[in-house]
Amino acid sequence: MITHLKGKLVEKNPTHVVIECGGIGYFVNISLHTYSKLPDDENILLFTHLQIKEDSHSLFGFAEKSEREIFRLLLSVSGIGSSTARTMLSSLTPFQIRDAIAMGDAPTIQAIKGIGAKTAQRVILDLKDKVLKIYDLDEVYPNSNNTNKEEALSALEVLGFLRKQSEKAVDKVLSQDAALSVEDIIKLALKNL
Repeated sequence: MITHLKGKLVEKNPTHVVIECGGIGYFVNISLHTYSKLPDDENILLFTHLQIKEDSHSLFGFAEKSEREIFRLLLSVSGIGSSTARTMLSSLTPFQIRDAIAMGDAPTIQAIKGIGAKTAQRVILDLKDKVLKIYDLDEVYPNSNNTNKEEALSALEVLGFLRKQSEKAVDKVLSQDAALSVEDIIKLALKNL
């Protein structure tokens, strides 16, 4: 596995760079985030991820280890390929993606071109626990939000509202303030129903 490349920057484009290392030129796919972080120096260091498929070997480069880590997490989600993960990292910073996943913020992820509602939910479902554990964010984004959401949804169902309508209203409320109490979630959701 190629973990990083350190060498002379031969070519720099928003989607790829060519780095010469020991007389060999490596074509490395990059995100816009990495492109913006690349210095104009001749010598650079990129952290890499090598993807081997039946028909190709692709090298992806990242200015920071944290971006590579998020890229690898995204690849672990069913339906997210390298081009989609790279698009996500070109649209949002690695920390914005990490925080959106940790908070369960589907609208932010869904705002990325090519990401639909189901994919955004799958990303959150598959990665939320991993992100909270890896980045030690349990204190910052406690899981009580899910409990509060479920309690609020149950209460709205008891009041006679359909689950689907209630979920939309509750998600809208939580997207504005994820730290609300159950009572506040219910009150604000009732205004949206």
